[in-house]
Amino acid sequence: MKRRTKKLLGIPLLILIAFIYAILGVVVYEWTFIHLPNWVQVIYFAVAGFGWFYPATWAIKWMSAPGPGEHEDPYKDL
Repeated sequence: MKRRTKKLLGIPLLILIAFIYAILGVVVYEWTFIHLPNWVQVIYFAVAGFGWFYPATWAIKWMSAPGPGEHEDPYKDL
């Protein structure tokens, strides 16, 4: 798959990852952290806020990888 096609598919994938991660974060909060002290909730949201970084990083690396027969130069299409 060419890099350009990967980017076309990757942008909606990133939006989907962020949406699903936000829903899961709220569900986990509602099930476990809602009745805990405020300082515990702040720590949860700080940690959970950075958690989407790992799946998004995977998607961005996949989008940036060259397809078969493409050069390593990511700016070739510009």
